[in-house]
Amino acid sequence: MNDRGFTLLEVLVALAILGVAVVASIQGFAQGLRLLKLAGDHQEAMLIADQKLREVAGPQEGHDEGTEDRFTWARTVSRIPTPELGLSPTRRVAWNVFQVSVEVRWDAQRRVELTTLRTLPDVAQTPAPGTTPGTPGTAPIPGTAPGAGTTPGVGTGLPIGATPRPAPGTSTPPRRR
Repeated sequence: MNDRGFTLLEVLVALAILGVAVVASIQGFAQGLRLLKLAGDHQEAMLIADQKLREVAGPQEGHDEGTEDRFTWARTVSRIPTPELGLSPTRRVAWNVFQVSVEVRWDAQRRVELTTLRTLPDVAQTPAPGTTPGTPGTAPIPGTAPGAGTTPGVGTGLPIGATPRPAPGTSTPPRRR
């Protein structure tokens, strides 16, 4: 008998190979879905951490915590000692440097941590306009413009060398050419 067909053994081997291939591909898709969910969770945790970092406008030392959906976060603000940024004859403003760290946790062992530095002028050590650094000064006069009596553009939020515009309703002296 010379029939052209498959034996039972050949069919069983083919089904076994097909079964292994199908199981492997299903596991691959499942692993991809798990990784996709983990990447989404990680991205959401990073967004929460970034938001909590940006909420700190005027840093003050301290620690606070909270929850967002299924994420818990903890924010720590600490002052970093920087004596080299204090007042000197060439530096008119003393600076404080703060380290802001945010840790976001989810599930049992997943976490993300972001850390940044923020600087603020040290109001207690900054001399009043017209005084010399290191000598006792008076408090700034309420209502005066920030940076009054300093180099134009420095400390005013303007580019260095830029001249601030006059307030509406005021006149300026004519420019000499």
